[in-house]
Amino acid sequence: MCEHLAARWGFGAFRKNIDARTAQGRVGSAVVVLVKPTTYMNRSGAALAPFKGRPGFEPGQHLLVLVDDVATDVGRFRLRGAGSTGGHNGLKSIEGALRRQDYARLRIGVGAKPPEYDDLADWVLGRFGKTERRALDDILDRMADAVETWLSDGIEKAMTTHNRP
Repeated sequence: MCEHLAARWGFGAFRKNIDARTAQGRVGSAVVVLVKPTTYMNRSGAALAPFKGRPGFEPGQHLLVLVDDVATDVGRFRLRGAGSTGGHNGLKSIEGALRRQDYARLRIGVGAKPPEYDDLADWVLGRFGKTERRALDDILDRMADAVETWLSDGIEKAMTTHNRP
């Protein structure tokens, strides 16, 4: 999804930072930094450390975390304004780094772990099949629209406009 946003917004290539790869630019009047952690998922919060101390950075307003969600079917997504980690190790790390839960999330459905997988990590870190890949490709632009609504109008408007059954 980050690559899709970077291409859509003309940000160019991602560049290596300490614990992440980043791409940045403007979307309307907003300065946007896309951050892709290069750490293990359970250390994702480390990628936010350089931003935490920036003047004016307010996670409740300026942070949208894109996260996989096994409780949501493939081809679906849901925006949330805040909440618990739901057991997600990446969100646990981010919450630990920020010491707060009030940041927006875009939960991207990857579906429940099939029975042939013993380990949930093997499922969420594995490659998508053709059907799953197509379902995700089909919602990339809708998710990008949701992110743009969040940027311009905030999480409440984005949830109202883009969270559909």
